[in-house]
Amino acid sequence: MRLLKLCLLFVVALTFTSCFEDRDDNAIAASEINDFIWKAMNATYLYKAEIPDLANNRFNSDEEYSAYLNNFSSPESIFESLIYDRDVVDRFSFIIPNYIDFLQSQQGTTLSNGLEFNFYFKPGSETEVFGIIRLVLNNSVADNQGLQRGQIFDAVNGVPLTENNLGDLLNQNTYTLNFANYNDNGTPEVEDDSIESTSNSISLTKQVYTENPVHQVNIIDVDGENVGYLVYNGFNGSFNEALNNAFGQLQANNVQHLVLDLRYNPGGSVNTAALLGSMVTGQFNGQVYSKLVYNETQQAANTNFNFVNSFDGIPINSLNLSKVYVLTTARSASASELVINSLDEYIDVVQIGDNTTGKTQASITLFDSPNFGSNDINPNHTYAIQPLVANSINVNDEAVPSNGLTPDIELLEIPRNYGTLGDINEPLLAAAILDIQGLGRYPQPQIELKTIKENTQLKPFEDGMYLDPDNMTISKLQFD
Repeated sequence: MRLLKLCLLFVVALTFTSCFEDRDDNAIAASEINDFIWKAMNATYLYKAEIPDLANNRFNSDEEYSAYLNNFSSPESIFESLIYDRDVVDRFSFIIPNYIDFLQSQQGTTLSNGLEFNFYFKPGSETEVFGIIRLVLNNSVADNQGLQRGQIFDAVNGVPLTENNLGDLLNQNTYTLNFANYNDNGTPEVEDDSIESTSNSISLTKQVYTENPVHQVNIIDVDGENVGYLVYNGFNGSFNEALNNAFGQLQANNVQHLVLDLRYNPGGSVNTAALLGSMVTGQFNGQVYSKLVYNETQQAANTNFNFVNSFDGIPINSLNLSKVYVLTTARSASASELVINSLDEYIDVVQIGDNTTGKTQASITLFDSPNFGSNDINPNHTYAIQPLVANSINVNDEAVPSNGLTPDIELLEIPRNYGTLGDINEPLLAAAILDIQGLGRYPQPQIELKTIKENTQLKPFEDGMYLDPDNMTISKLQFD
C-alpha cells in the first residue's frame, strides 16, 4: 500500500483575471510585472548568488534589460527562470497571481468545507485510491454535518477515486463523499485487506471560513500527573492571543508534561513560532531562540528572535518546562520544524511520528510597490511573489536538514487506526504517554507505506514559514 501525501485542505478560487487576459496593452502590462519580479528577486532572493541572471551587473543598458524582460511569455516563466535548483534546493518559492486571495488565506480565511484528507492506494492496486478524513476543522461545514476523523471514502460524486482525478473532484465547491469501510480480514497483513464501498454518502458545500489554528486543548491525568495536549495547526499571528489563552488553560491546570501536536501544521509566522517557544518554556527570557540569515547583500537584515515574556503588552503564559513531546508527520513543516530545532538546544524535545518536511527557509510576500511592501501597490495587476529570503537556524547556527527532522520515536499513521485526537489510545498520543510513564515504546505497525510526490495543485496557500509582511520587516531590507 502506498500513501499519497496530498494535502487537500482547499484551493482558493482566483476571482481576479490577470492583466494578460483583460488588457489590450499586454506588452506593457507584462513588462511592468516582469520588471517587478526581477527587481524583487534581485534584492531579496536567498539564492541570488547562484542565479547569473540576478547579478547586479547582468545588464549593460536599459535596452538590454528591457529586451530580457520582454523575452518571457508570462510572469510565471520569468519567475521560474530565477529559481535555484527547483527540485532539490528551492522547492518552496512561488508566484501569486492574486495577492488579495492569498492574504486572506494567510489570515486563515478561505473557501472551505473544513476537511483535510490523506490518500492511499487501495491494497493491491496501483491506480485505485481511497481517502481518509484526517482532520475536521472546528465549527466548519463538515463539523456541523457530523463528519469525523478516520472516516473512509473511495468515490466522490459516485466517481471512483484515482491518483489523477483527486484534484478535479475535490476542488469543486460542492461535492458528495461516497463512504467505504476498511476490512483487514482479521489479519495483520496488508495483502488481504480490502476497501468495501457502502451506500452511505454526504454532500458538502464550501463556505468562507476562518480557521482558529488552536484546534484542541485537553488535560489528561496520567498516574496522578497532568499532561497537557495541544493540537496546533498553523502559526497564524492573528491568533496569538488564542494560543496564549490555550497555554493559560494549561498553566492553570499545572501541567507537568506537554504533548504539542504539530502533525498537520505546515508552518506560518516566524514571530509566532518564537512566541510558542516562549510559552513552552519561560526560563530563557531574553536569550536567542532562533535566527534568520539573509543573502550576502542583505546581511544588515539578519535577525535574532529571542525568548520573550510578553507580546503586544500581554504577558505570556509560560509553562517553564524542561521537556516537551512534539507529534509530527511529513506534513509538519517550516515554523513547526523551527520550533523543534530551536527548542532542542534548550530543553529535551521528544519527537514522535514521521520525518518532517525539511524546510529551513523563510519567505516573505513582496508586492509591486516602491519598497515591495503592502503600501502604494501598483493597481494595474494583482501579482505578488513569495520568494525564500532567509535561512532559519537555531542559537548554535544549525538548520533543519533538507530531508527533515527524524523522530526519536517513529510511528506512522495507518488507515486501520487513525484514532481520535486527544484520546489516550490514539497511537501518537499513546506513544507519548507510554514514554512519560517510562513503560517503553508503542509498537510500530509492520506496514510499509510508500509515498508518492505531493500534488502541488492541491496545496493550500498558507504552507511554509513566512515573515510577517509589515513595514517593519520590509524596512530591514536594503533596496537600491
